[in-house]
Amino acid sequence: MTHIDPTAVVLLSGGLDSTVTAAIAKQDGYRIACLTIAYGQRHQVEVERAKAVATALGAIRHVVLDLDLRVFGGSALTDDVSVPKDRTHEERAGEIPVTYVPARNTIFLSLALAYAETLGAYTIYFGANVLDYSGYPDCRPEFIRAFESVARLGTQMGSEGRAVEVRAPLLMLSKADIVRRGQDLRAPLRLTHSCYDPGVDGLACGRCDSCRIRREGFRLAGVVDPVPYAIL
Repeated sequence: MTHIDPTAVVLLSGGLDSTVTAAIAKQDGYRIACLTIAYGQRHQVEVERAKAVATALGAIRHVVLDLDLRVFGGSALTDDVSVPKDRTHEERAGEIPVTYVPARNTIFLSLALAYAETLGAYTIYFGANVLDYSGYPDCRPEFIRAFESVARLGTQMGSEGRAVEVRAPLLMLSKADIVRRGQDLRAPLRLTHSCYDPGVDGLACGRCDSCRIRREGFRLAGVVDPVPYAIL
């Protein structure tokens, strides 16, 4: 009898964290079905990177879903609001930044849940991180556990006793640890994109919160970041 590995849905943005998360899902023995949301984000280049990452990791399926959150706005990533640059660690640790997209992870996990139900998948992988999360409330462990409760109560699978698990394997890792884990798993880090405000050519700015956190993580990990930046 041929053994077929179970399928897991992976929320894949094309960034560093979601790429390492997808590689972990594969290491855990899952066939990965990736879901990328094109939500009208300023850094639209990440969608193309997600396609490349999904191919490199051998995803059995990759859905790119268009959901234009620009109709709501309310974020520097979806509205005509400047992306903060050159902020220190202390400044990033303050109030929730303008790059927070209202309810984004709730929306994304809900879509991943719907996708998982259609596939009969009981596991969703999600690249949330509580240490380097820039103050986003929807990256906290209590949010993830609460969403699992919603999934159990609001789906056919849950009502039949087949609860969906949301796994966030990077939750308590530093960015340097995430880089090291990606290196160990031979994840395609060269294909990833993290910048919130890339140039028209897609080149990372090197100055936004996401770029600064990423660059510091690679530096502390002692690994050369394979992605070019507009500034050295």
